[in-house]
Amino acid sequence: MFKKILIANRGEIACRVIRTAKRMGIKTVAVYSDADARSPHVRMADESVRLGPAPAAESYLKAELIIDACKATGAEAVHPGYGFLSERTSFAKALDKAGIAFIGPPPKAIAAMGDKIESKKLASKAGVNVVPGYLGDIATTDEAVKIAHGIGFPVMMKASAGGGGKGMRLAYNEKDVREGFEATKREGLSSFGDDRVFIEKFIEDPRHIEIQVLGDKHGNILYLNERECSIQRRNQKVIEEAPSPFVTPEMRKAMGEQCVALARAVGYYSAGTVELIVNGADPSGKSFYFLEMNTRLQVEHPVTEETTGIDLVEQMIRVAYGEKLKLKQEDVPLNGWSIEARVYAEDPYRGFLPSTGRLTIYRPPAQFGSVLLDRAETQRRRGVETDSNVSAHSASLREQNIPRSRGGGEPRIRVDDGVAEGGEISMFYDPMIAKLISWAPTREAAIDEAVAALDAFQLDGISDNVDFLSALLQHPRFRAGNLTTGFIAEEYPEGFHGAPADEQLLADLAALAAIVELTYETRAALIDGQLGQPQFPEAVQVVRIGKRDFTVAIAPYDGGNLAIVDGGEAVDVVGDWAPGNRLMVADMDGRSRIVQVAKRGRSWLLTTRGAAHPVLVMPRHIAGLAGHMIEKVPPDMSRFLLAPMPGLLTRLEVAAGDKVEAGQPLAVVEAMKMENILRAEKGATVKATAAKAGDSLAVDQIIVEFE
Repeated sequence: MFKKILIANRGEIACRVIRTAKRMGIKTVAVYSDADARSPHVRMADESVRLGPAPAAESYLKAELIIDACKATGAEAVHPGYGFLSERTSFAKALDKAGIAFIGPPPKAIAAMGDKIESKKLASKAGVNVVPGYLGDIATTDEAVKIAHGIGFPVMMKASAGGGGKGMRLAYNEKDVREGFEATKREGLSSFGDDRVFIEKFIEDPRHIEIQVLGDKHGNILYLNERECSIQRRNQKVIEEAPSPFVTPEMRKAMGEQCVALARAVGYYSAGTVELIVNGADPSGKSFYFLEMNTRLQVEHPVTEETTGIDLVEQMIRVAYGEKLKLKQEDVPLNGWSIEARVYAEDPYRGFLPSTGRLTIYRPPAQFGSVLLDRAETQRRRGVETDSNVSAHSASLREQNIPRSRGGGEPRIRVDDGVAEGGEISMFYDPMIAKLISWAPTREAAIDEAVAALDAFQLDGISDNVDFLSALLQHPRFRAGNLTTGFIAEEYPEGFHGAPADEQLLADLAALAAIVELTYETRAALIDGQLGQPQFPEAVQVVRIGKRDFTVAIAPYDGGNLAIVDGGEAVDVVGDWAPGNRLMVADMDGRSRIVQVAKRGRSWLLTTRGAAHPVLVMPRHIAGLAGHMIEKVPPDMSRFLLAPMPGLLTRLEVAAGDKVEAGQPLAVVEAMKMENILRAEKGATVKATAAKAGDSLAVDQIIVEFE
């Protein structure tokens, strides 16, 4: 086996590869840019090598620097992770020429599948279903319009070398084509160095389902079941699961066999993924079509690992070394259900604008057994007999940071990340912070476990999408498995404003807020000499959540509190919280509540179940006066076009004196590898421009001022 490998990547995937390599007894080499000098993957590796400045084009994308690092450290092989150089034929060839093993497929397979146009032609020859479309070169916008009309709207325009949701535009009419064709070309050129675009029919009610394939250098190729990846935003996957709630065993077999045939046709080995678009309106499951083949490890590979027990990174390393696969197709298991939620640095409450900055708080739920331990502790405090062996086993696994046996029936949580508290989320790279993965025997249980873990995911310093992920997982349509790639656009047409809270949740939050306030004020009253004679707070409070007022009476006892909300029955609340703690885990007469608590001036912010709730707790005699407070009116900024995110102003479409109409493009801001078009909200006249193309923008920086 290899003695030392280099990981030509960063972040969570670099950490993921290092963990498996260490378990296999292989030494590891990390590479880093200046922006990542203190990143976890650098600390985890046995050695590290600086590549260059923060921009990827000057560091992670320079193949010659990777090869130099291998030679300097004696690394025998390179694992590329995903993104960056992972699907560059030239990189795989350069490694081979230097006598360094590439932990991935052969260069000819990368080349064959890396071109979306050529790959569709190959797939068709291999007997794989393909989507109708035009696969030739398209030179002009007028030509693109003519082709789109010939195919029939809606159509999808795609960069030939694209991937990861980049370089894609959906067009419902000629206007969309004219506006999006050039943007697609630019994204393809800037992200992949290739501005060729092809057009294909957009499948209505589409589900995005992919097949994981695994092959060795001896001609053995398997499919490791499917993943459902239909929950997407702007063609970027958000939640993935394995298996798919739509796929039948017969459909799985038909898909898998076609994908293996394609892999065999290009001489494929290592791990790879064939992406398919499926007509969700066809109950027969026969309407599936080839999209593309990703000749690398996928971001969502953990759900396959959790349901098969197969470490894909280990298999890639063994295959690269020349070993044969030990599994046969009939031996591939499918055990339980797994869900992955991608935690991004973006603000779902502000149109999913990307966020950068320092992670002042980063505390993911304990990777294995955290929710189970909380439940066991609650039961212990209530005096309920528990299985001590289970609790001890979970605690041991949490300390060792290793997964339980895949054959067990106990739900579990896994977090794959590459950041740490105090670290920086940079504008130079992908905004993904972490992947939260749940496993359980059933889909319902896996969803429940993921929601509970998201409640316990503590992040601060930047905006994040944890609330949105929780809301998606709780959505009745998601739980029913009625998914399409249009799910988010269809269910959140006006944007995201937090998951709705039912009456029980609001009442529970009112009780918890009153307990938090009572704890906080009691502690303040006991600080020696601060307030003179201690004045303990009232046990009856008025709790205001939004526009709702609740009257809450609290009776503390040793180990818990009794809470009465609006004169109802007493609720026994068992749970710890102390000032300075962010997380409150409580059992409320059998209802588990995991709530994040933050002080906001005189108020509290309680976050749980996909929404953040501002809460004001007041003594009864003050509550009646609160309605007379004058509301502070925010300043009117409607005369300005403000930068909604940090990024690069690549284009400014207007100048002083120009008249603009509602919906007209004003500027284009590039952030985290994506172009964002800023449009006029209403008709106006431009008074002045405060920025120019090429400027780096901060959040809320003025770009344009109107009359």
